[in-house]
Amino acid sequence: MTGRDFAGRAGLWMLLALLVAAACAPAGQPEVELRLGFVTNTASEFWLPARRGCRDAEVDLPGVEVLFRMPAHGTIAEQRQILEELLDLGVEGVALSPVDPARQTDWINGAASRLLLVTHDSDAPSSRRAFYVGSDNRAAGRMAGELIRQALPGGGRVMAFVGSLEARNAEERLRGVQEELRGSGVELVGVMTDPGDRTSRETNVLEVLADDPGIDLLLGLWASNGEAILRAVRRSRRMGTVQIVCFDSSPEILDAVASGEIYGTVVQQPYLFCRESVRLMAERLRPERYRTDSESPLLPPDSKVHIPTLVLTRDNAADFR
Repeated sequence: MTGRDFAGRAGLWMLLALLVAAACAPAGQPEVELRLGFVTNTASEFWLPARRGCRDAEVDLPGVEVLFRMPAHGTIAEQRQILEELLDLGVEGVALSPVDPARQTDWINGAASRLLLVTHDSDAPSSRRAFYVGSDNRAAGRMAGELIRQALPGGGRVMAFVGSLEARNAEERLRGVQEELRGSGVELVGVMTDPGDRTSRETNVLEVLADDPGIDLLLGLWASNGEAILRAVRRSRRMGTVQIVCFDSSPEILDAVASGEIYGTVVQQPYLFCRESVRLMAERLRPERYRTDSESPLLPPDSKVHIPTLVLTRDNAADFR
């Protein structure tokens, strides 16, 4: 076989391979016109509804592809690496939940100069992010504070737990709780943080229960802390003598609210965090393609799109689920 014959046959096989690949491609799948990223603050069941929100946004916005990423350990270094990888993949916009907004401001600003960068779940208002989509965490904290007042009508002592107070959502929730408890006879005696692993979260709670038998209520500011509190109270056999209030709606938390083991939880809507972030980024980046109402403002004046939070107790947890 001559070199020319080989090249001709190789070209024919390549053409046939392309035709077969085209025939096997999913029917009706639109060509990617806009690639976006959605980056969480850690890996958690809390974010599973957000993943579904991203998929539904792709259906609503043909031609948009969303790359969903969860950092395994919730570190700044992981988020930075993910952002670089997304840039290499050609994303034009990223929605990020900053782990530590104050320490991340400079590199958020750097990323914002290369693509459309928005925040979700936890804001970085001092940065050059384009806008924020998520809960009004201070208002959500006040809702949790009201739950605590209901659980302890005669007053009492509360210990709070959270992964990190550096995250703005944690700081704002705590401030809202403190505002609501002012003058109530309920004392917030302290806040414990953890390095982000399940064992330490549960150990923190067990130590508080052992060292301070006068604690009346345990507050979990993140979903992972609510779950750890629940497990620790069960292990210590203090269920019924110590009340629990927390945030979010993992299956474990919802079951415990429905059974009365958890007095109440303040529920966010991560599904809408992603769906709305993607929709707004697409409208901003491709207004001629995805903007449906050019007459109304794209964003509120403060560039914050607040997703409503809900309060669940034993009375309505089953209906919510």
